[in-house]
Amino acid sequence: MIDLQALQALVAVHRTGGVASAAVELGFTPSAVSQQIKKLERHSKAALLERHGRGVLLTERGRALVEHGGRILSELEEMESILTAGEQPKGTFTVASFSTAARGLLVSVAARLAEEAPEMRLEIVAVDPAEAVGKVAHGDVDLAVVHDWNSVALEIPGNVALEPLCNDIADIMVPSTHRLAALDAVPRAALLQETWCSQPRGAICHEALLRLLASEGATPRIAFIDPDFATHLEFVAQGLALAFVPRLGRGALPAGVVARPLAGEQAHRSVSAAYRQTMSASPGVQLLVRLLHEAADAAWS
Repeated sequence: MIDLQALQALVAVHRTGGVASAAVELGFTPSAVSQQIKKLERHSKAALLERHGRGVLLTERGRALVEHGGRILSELEEMESILTAGEQPKGTFTVASFSTAARGLLVSVAARLAEEAPEMRLEIVAVDPAEAVGKVAHGDVDLAVVHDWNSVALEIPGNVALEPLCNDIADIMVPSTHRLAALDAVPRAALLQETWCSQPRGAICHEALLRLLASEGATPRIAFIDPDFATHLEFVAQGLALAFVPRLGRGALPAGVVARPLAGEQAHRSVSAAYRQTMSASPGVQLLVRLLHEAADAAWS
């Protein structure tokens, strides 16, 4: 009988590209992962990995085992979800989320879980949506809260299901003394010469800011980069930059900062819960999705 933990180790090596990276993902030592692979090799009487420079590659036998083994592991996960359907959720569930959803949705979800499922432990990690859907697809987390801008599409792996929660609109943050503060809505053409604060390059919200002025044939001048929208608002309060900030989890604005919507088509992002399709019957996933819906409804009521 093939050892399932050893099979998971081989799949992780294939997915991450190496024994050391697979060990980090699985929470084992590299030596433990190597021992699991050797156990599989003894069982199959063939090499599954071969040296390639400083790393490893799967042999033909190894690739075949990963292809079939990955399907088996997914089917086992789905079977476990079906068998536990209707039971009280228990155990640890890890959720990946972008920070404003953690603040605007998951704080209240965590409080409700303590009441409704005291045997269920929630762990939340801050991750950009593009990375979060990958973590869901690979089984690194149980669920993710992600967003998909109307101007920047988020690629969803085939084994991941999306549950739409709400639409989140982004506004332009301007100093209260700025000329744009007098407008009810800000035309994109009025933003061309402004200085901006942005999330780091590679983040979806950074790309959304770039797309903001793309229709005007311009690129925003970004002088300040920080992952926290609260920091963006402080730059605005000091009159140093404008910022493009969604409403979800935004909270009260600092003194000296006003929010103005875009004129014409508003920039918005669709916020969704993402989970593996094999986990759709899991009572923990079903409870988290329900509580996320309720938190989203309360946030926009």
